[in-house]
Amino acid sequence: MKKNIHPEYHTISVVMTNGEKFETKSTLGKEGDAINLDIDPTTHPAWTGTGQRLMDRAGQISKFGKKYNNFGIK
Repeated sequence: MKKNIHPEYHTISVVMTNGEKFETKSTLGKEGDAINLDIDPTTHPAWTGTGQRLMDRAGQISKFGKKYNNFGIK
């Protein structure tokens, strides 16, 4: 590695929305800083699988399902 071109790599704390904390390595901030998350894997629908909806605009999902016989859509 070339000297004096890489950011400092240090330990920081990550605080999740439920208050749970863990330590990780990062180039963000300074040694001992904390990151407070607004969205995390325990609450966001992308990770929990809740609150997902398929919106069928102009029958495009149905049209795709009929063409390729996927999703059990008729």
